Amino acid sequence: MKLENERLCVEISELGAEVTRIRDKKNNAELLWEADPVYWKRHSPVLFPNVGKTYRNTVLINGTHYPTSQHGFARDSRFKCICEKADSASFLLASSEETKEVYPFDFELVITYTLKEKSLCVKWEVRNPGEEEMYFTIGGHPAFRFAGTDEKKEDYILRFPGKDSLQYILIDPAEAAADPTKVHTLALSGECCPVTEEMFENDALIFDGGQIEEVWLCHKDGTPYVGMKCEGFPDFGIWSVKDAPFVCLEPWMGRCDDIGFDKELSQKPNVNRAAPGESFSKEYEIIAGN
Repeated sequence: MKLENERLCVEISELGAEVTRIRDKKNNAELLWEADPVYWKRHSPVLFPNVGKTYRNTVLINGTHYPTSQHGFARDSRFKCICEKADSASFLLASSEETKEVYPFDFELVITYTLKEKSLCVKWEVRNPGEEEMYFTIGGHPAFRFAGTDEKKEDYILRFPGKDSLQYILIDPAEAAADPTKVHTLALSGECCPVTEEMFENDALIFDGGQIEEVWLCHKDGTPYVGMKCEGFPDFGIWSVKDAPFVCLEPWMGRCDDIGFDKELSQKPNVNRAAPGESFSKEYEIIAGN
């Protein structure tokens, strides 16, 4: 599936409804990571019905423990294209007997991609056709590759408009869960911080509290390369792999579990809800640079 306008060329796979290419035609730049498995085998997976890992890889729903996989099953599920236009496309994943073995709710997940000049709008809609309230988290995980084949993390900076510092937490490697008791400060100078290998030594940086609503990956001289707007998202992740020539900017509606979380999914912080017959929707925007 391809969407194209004067500025961008976007390709989308029905597997995971995953964007596999974003080409900035003006700057002759491939913005999205090519999924080279040497570093990471994905481009821009959709995380549903859980973002990150649940504590000890299980989730408690109505008194029953269900096994979970990191980031949920949507990224490895085949969606159906239900609407295709010149500038937009929508994809559907519906619950099945297979999904109910790990996630007992009836659901319809519709993902719509829309081109708007130099941006790609990503919209999630989670519908509840069932008879009980459903709970879930959902997130994006796009990886933005560096423009030059020989460029490294040190050739880029991150800019957070309107911010002078940010607070983040990390994953405890022994527990494979977030540790909210240890809060770190990301110091900014002129709204910016350098991208370094060291900042990802402990996996992703997790920003809670709706701190990030706009972020830009910029060249070292400050020229915008690719940006994201994600208003109203309570959580955000920034991640990369050692020596990998990409950075992931991840808007999340809810996130991985904290260490020791063993309560019902309905009690999870920032969990999303959809009542019977109702739906939840949220969107964010990927923007090409100058």
